[in-house]
Amino acid sequence: MTSRLSSIVPVWLAVIVGIVLIGILAEPSGYYRWLGLTLAGAVLITCIVQLALPSKQGLVVRMLLSIGGSVILLAIATAVLALLHV
Repeated sequence: MTSRLSSIVPVWLAVIVGIVLIGILAEPSGYYRWLGLTLAGAVLITCIVQLALPSKQGLVVRMLLSIGGSVILLAIATAVLALLHV
C-alpha cells in the first residue's frame, strides 16, 4: 500500500465504524447531529495523521482525499439512514 493510501484508508475506516455505531446506537432523531460530529472527528483524525507523517510532500492532496472520501461516505450514510427511518 502506498504511503498515500496508508494514511487515508484508516480515516475512512474510522468513519465507517462511526456510521455503523450511529446506525445501531443512535435514535433516528439524533442521526444528523452524530453524522456531523463524525465528520468533525474525521477532520481531526486527518490532521493528526497527515501532520504526523515525516513527508509533507502531497499533504494537501492527501488531506483532500481523506476528508473528501469521508464526506462521500457520510453523504451515502445520510441517504441510507433517511430512507430507513422515514
